[in-house]
Amino acid sequence: MDTTDPLIQFDEHGVCGYCRTYDRNLELHVHSGQEGQKRLAAIVEEVKRRGAGKRYDCVIGLSGGVDSSYTALTVKRLGLRPLAVHLDNGWDSETAVSNIHRIVEVLQIDLSTHVIDWEEFRDLQLAFLKASTPDSEIPTDHAIVALMYRTAWRIGVGHVITGYNYRTESHLSPAWSQGHYDWRYIRGIHRRFGRVPLRTFPRLSWWAYRKSLRSLVTVDVLDYVDYVKSDAKAKLERELGWRDYGGKHFESIYTRFYQGCMLPKKFGYDKRKTHLSSLVCAGQIGRDQALAQLAGEPYPPEAQREDRAYVIKKLGLTEEELEGILRLPKRSYWDYPSYGRVYKHALVKRAQALYHGLGSR
Repeated sequence: MDTTDPLIQFDEHGVCGYCRTYDRNLELHVHSGQEGQKRLAAIVEEVKRRGAGKRYDCVIGLSGGVDSSYTALTVKRLGLRPLAVHLDNGWDSETAVSNIHRIVEVLQIDLSTHVIDWEEFRDLQLAFLKASTPDSEIPTDHAIVALMYRTAWRIGVGHVITGYNYRTESHLSPAWSQGHYDWRYIRGIHRRFGRVPLRTFPRLSWWAYRKSLRSLVTVDVLDYVDYVKSDAKAKLERELGWRDYGGKHFESIYTRFYQGCMLPKKFGYDKRKTHLSSLVCAGQIGRDQALAQLAGEPYPPEAQREDRAYVIKKLGLTEEELEGILRLPKRSYWDYPSYGRVYKHALVKRAQALYHGLGSR
């Protein structure tokens, strides 16, 4: 991590705040060895108890990426009965589709795929590009979480098990992306720049999010096992015929192009820095290895040109329109309506303080 993140701070030893936070949160969230096994056994017992007599006892997300694929393998080996949920937003790579099919076939897991309305989603993606913020992946991330929660409520299970893990997914700068659960932010951008009504897009309203906190237990299962990403890939390849797709979240063609080409070109943000920093702090690669990877292209230039042409065609843009988007003034989450802006308001802060004060009496 470096000063391409405008919010980064370094101490007198040159250590950034993300690394300091990583060390603290590692103790809070990650449970390895026997302690992790003990905690995980208790979680599994509770999942089975709440799911007794039902066809499934939990919901998992499945993208074909390494984290979600290893989560599927782990959950199945723990003796749970998951329903895998996949959001098809129109950008799945052939490798991702192949991985998903292999996983559900070999592990004998049922799969529920939600094919998003393309005209709605295309319009929403274009709205985010026109909003000129660095977080055009927010609509997909939001829809995945909303779909998992909605599925859990529909089939009556109490646990959603994710592939998120603190070891390899820390160092996330709010300047680079935020508002994943903020439907007010997504809706505000679409109202300003979109044209197609979002009638079917999976959404998580404020009330639905509060409901999820009350009714569902989210388990980041990889925080309870000794998760080493390179070992996980090798195991998936060996046991499931899984194939690597070349980069963090590159199972999506749009993500590959946006993170590998547009973000660095327009904003100067290279998300490999966050991903590699997490692996360095986890002791899974060396800092010199990470810097060597950063010295090269995010992925082969020829593939970048192919992706650019594909994205332009699929979104219905021209080369000139894409270049116009790249030249738009840079904006951020705080430039648009959001729950974050509401919570920052002085009156809201006073109301929250009053509420917590009354609650402590």
